[in-house]
Amino acid sequence: MKDAFGGAKKLIAYGAGMAGWSTLINTISVMLIYFYIPPVNSGLPPLIPQISVFGFLTIFSLILASGRLFDAITDPLIAWFSDRFVSRWGRRVPFLFISVIPSGIFSILLFFPPYNYQTSDNYIWIFLIQLGLYFFMTVYIVPFNALMPELARNSDEKMRLSVVLSLSFVFGIIIASQIPLMASLFGKIFFITDIQGQFRLAIIVIVIIAIFLMFLPLLVVNEARYCDSRPARINLFLSLKTALSNKQFIIFIIADSSFFITLAIISSGLLYYVKVLLGLEERAGSLFLSIMIFLSLAFYPLVVRLVKKNGKKKLIIISFVIFSLLFLSVIFMGRIPVNPKILLYSLAVASAFPVAVLGILPYTIIAEITDEISEKTGYKIEGMFFAVRAFANKVGQTMGVMIFAILILLGKDPGNDFGIRISALVGMVICLFAAATFYNFRE
Repeated sequence: MKDAFGGAKKLIAYGAGMAGWSTLINTISVMLIYFYIPPVNSGLPPLIPQISVFGFLTIFSLILASGRLFDAITDPLIAWFSDRFVSRWGRRVPFLFISVIPSGIFSILLFFPPYNYQTSDNYIWIFLIQLGLYFFMTVYIVPFNALMPELARNSDEKMRLSVVLSLSFVFGIIIASQIPLMASLFGKIFFITDIQGQFRLAIIVIVIIAIFLMFLPLLVVNEARYCDSRPARINLFLSLKTALSNKQFIIFIIADSSFFITLAIISSGLLYYVKVLLGLEERAGSLFLSIMIFLSLAFYPLVVRLVKKNGKKKLIIISFVIFSLLFLSVIFMGRIPVNPKILLYSLAVASAFPVAVLGILPYTIIAEITDEISEKTGYKIEGMFFAVRAFANKVGQTMGVMIFAILILLGKDPGNDFGIRISALVGMVICLFAAATFYNFRE
């Protein structure tokens, strides 16, 4: 019998890994579009032209989609390799070790294109760098997530670890969202007048923090001691088929990835909502996310109690409905007689509960599904289930970024903001779709 993975220090150190990779992916979500295609009142130079394809797509959105096509190959492959891998350090930890530094390097390079002016040549840079970034992030994220059901043995442990991971993921959002605020502070402290330079320095500091956090699980996760690290003797296609043939898993994945679409729309659009629709400084976006996340933490104990009383399904559906109403309010930002800061921070408060629910419960659900499959089939293929989820979430994130990148063709500047407002309408519809989908889930 393996030792239980308990103790606050171990849980925090393991959760730090998720906070690290969450910081990296949310840095991309928050900053990528804004950095390359900024609004005219941002002070940033545009670095790529907005070139439409077939009248409704953009080259930028197609490049982002190409990264997800690449993940369609690498996610199941890395999962399969980690499920079958044999070493004295275990099945998962070696993958974490080799991927941390490259993930950080590619994250920084993404914001240092070869040309500091608007040119289509920068598209090539984004395409190549994002492939490297997505590959090494996959090498880290898929094995990291696969450790969760192995470290947590029963329902209570899964819930406790799910809370830790959820806290860690949102902590990563908080860290990434501080880039605009840090950029402003660095400009004042170091007398940097170039706004682009301010943002780049802030991004470098944030990435260094993320790298440090991603290394911490390596100090506490001893697979030989805490995990049943027997390699899975199953071929790649049977492993993938086993995951995709579970109906409840597919329903969960559709709803879960829909949430990540909306999350990406919020992340990509936040600085535009703040700067263009409300006329506030970018740092107000940092404060918005900080308020939302910190308040959501206060709801975590309540969510755990409500789950025991009402189950997961009702809470998730209610949370999607609340999010749809919040998106509806974004459509009217700047057009209703409410103080912009009061409106912004009121939305942060209203978002806290659904963020808590949708942060905690997915990890518990997928861990329970993998346990059920392991008991029925004897296959220990946690990596494949989490790879499918990771890929679906990446697709969701990319779709959200693509949707926003496409819609801002319709207007992204003060006085011409139609595209920004329509993005909120799309987010509302997706939330309602996710709620309807999850209605069919069987707990």
